[in-house]
Amino acid sequence: MKRVLPAVFVLALSAPAFGQTVDSERAKQLSENLSRYVGKQAIDRGLLKVSVEGDAYKLAVDVKPVVDLLAAQHSFKFDFSPYALLVKPSSNGTWSVSADVSQSGSFEFKGPEGLQSMQFSITDGKFSGVYDPELAAFTSATHSMAGMTMESRDTMQRAEVSTGAGTATMNATKAVNGGVDFTATQTVADFAEALDFDDPKSGLKFPLTIKSPELSVNATGKGLRTKPFLDLLAFAVANEDEAKLKANQAQLKSLLLAALPLWERIDGSYGLKDISVESPVGHFSAAELGTSFGSDGIAQNGAINYTIKAAGLTIPPNLMPAWGTALLPTDINLNFGGANIDLDSMAKKAIEAFDLNKNPPLPADFGDQIKADFMAKTPKFVIGHSTVKNGDMEIAMEGEMTFPGMKPEANVTIDIAGYDRIVESLQAAAKSEPEAAQYVPVALAIKGFGKTLPDGRIEWIVNGKPDGSVTVNGVMVKPADPVANDEGDDSEEETTP
Repeated sequence: MKRVLPAVFVLALSAPAFGQTVDSERAKQLSENLSRYVGKQAIDRGLLKVSVEGDAYKLAVDVKPVVDLLAAQHSFKFDFSPYALLVKPSSNGTWSVSADVSQSGSFEFKGPEGLQSMQFSITDGKFSGVYDPELAAFTSATHSMAGMTMESRDTMQRAEVSTGAGTATMNATKAVNGGVDFTATQTVADFAEALDFDDPKSGLKFPLTIKSPELSVNATGKGLRTKPFLDLLAFAVANEDEAKLKANQAQLKSLLLAALPLWERIDGSYGLKDISVESPVGHFSAAELGTSFGSDGIAQNGAINYTIKAAGLTIPPNLMPAWGTALLPTDINLNFGGANIDLDSMAKKAIEAFDLNKNPPLPADFGDQIKADFMAKTPKFVIGHSTVKNGDMEIAMEGEMTFPGMKPEANVTIDIAGYDRIVESLQAAAKSEPEAAQYVPVALAIKGFGKTLPDGRIEWIVNGKPDGSVTVNGVMVKPADPVANDEGDDSEEETTP
């Protein structure tokens, strides 16, 4: 089932079309091509059927035969409406693909925590695209829908999600260094999610409603190794028997190496506009809220990046005292990730070393070897230029951390614009708010370690050494950790930041 539920139909289109005549004999050939990737049993049991429909082939899936078989053996219910694609050969070797993807389905099963269920429905879903067998990818594709609803339940939580109309597009081209480069975008209107948490044991009830008039998703990729992935899938289907897999593991290793680096680079983002959140403690909102992710493939010097952004943040006024509300950020831009990440050496050594005829397949000390090699390349945790600000202040931070000798070494720079206004706000609040008064000396002490820049910002350069010492702007604020003596007893000296 896990191999036939997605739009894996296109795998049957692995041969160029070249305007071939559509007939039952070629429909049979398409069915055989498809069985290479989904297994012959899927064809024999009627999960997948290929037939002629006009000047195109109809590729249909119906999981009911398998569902009925499994439901008789296990306590669950599963209902998924059949769907199909029409594929038409073109004179240039590509295939035109179209489908009505209006879907509905549900499942229900008894888990450790009790009965769980889910229902979904997609209305007026349409898909069309051009599939290129040479690239093993859609060179262009579009998808649209009028709306979507989904509801899930378990013993303590109920969630309802709905959207309005949505559109999506995708394009792919041949990459210079192999694989494909692609771009994909999706926009959905009127996103809404209602969560209702109710725990009978504790009596805790917490309803939550999230709404946004627009949800968007964007992705780009370079050098995605689509064809090697299909070869690996075909190998898995052909070698499902354990003995056969062990006998052919040399071929498996060759296919795994051919799939590296999986991709050169993939970046994606997810965002909501004018988001509002209703909760028992009040109303939260943001003009924009999103996250993005980027990752190199299996490289010798790879990088991973994350970004979290929010603009126009507001929280319920009753959650904090008035003096604290004035210090809350309205805009956040956090950037962090990793660099000098050598996954290439790790992957190739693992592929070379594993032996499926042994238990375990990898040597007992292999994990330690890989860890030592990985750390020897000095991987970094990186804080990119990040900011937290409101109308009166802005906090900026960037830096990196490495782990020489398995101990952390950090260098971080923090600067603040409007720090004096922070102190003034605390001093004013301290006159009537005892809680604010306790933060005034702390804020003044922190300022004392700072360096005033020409533009008025105050800067702190923090250095943490592997020996445990910490300096701020060159001033020692924490000495090195005590060193154990020859007898193994730790020094009784105490250090205070």
